Amino acid sequence: MATDHSFPEEKPRRTLIIVVAVIAAVLIGGFFYLLLRTTSAPSAPVTLEAGIRAGSPEWDQYKSKILIDKPEATQSTTALGGFQMTLETTVRNFTGRTITGLEMRAAVLNGQQLAIKDRTMVVIPSRQPDLLPTKTMHVTITITGLKESDDRKGLFMDVTAFKLQ
Repeated sequence: MATDHSFPEEKPRRTLIIVVAVIAAVLIGGFFYLLLRTTSAPSAPVTLEAGIRAGSPEWDQYKSKILIDKPEATQSTTALGGFQMTLETTVRNFTGRTITGLEMRAAVLNGQQLAIKDRTMVVIPSRQPDLLPTKTMHVTITITGLKESDDRKGLFMDVTAFKLQ
């Protein structure tokens, strides 16, 4: 007594499974897209609010007392095939006052000493605590978007604004 197994519903079930799989893939892709979009880290503020800048009388008085060592850099390859450089320096506070805000600019220079890429960021208070008088602080700024063909000949880091207590 042999039983004959036939599956007359095979084709509609296969179509249903394919449709459900496509809908699930679209939903999962949309979920990851929204997740990656909303959880991206907010960038640090680019300018220091109410900071002392070049041209003010306090700038001339205190800028010469904020010393910066010669910057050094490391280079690494990004996942997309570009380069990024991490510039590092040490900042020394000889102003006699606590630095409560510090904005710095870092740049990668070409052979004519022009910036290929640069980045300005607020170091204090967003990344470091206040810098007390006669103390030092290590500053790191990463510059992305460089190409292997770029004429990278020099580094530049400088203070663009500061606040004192």
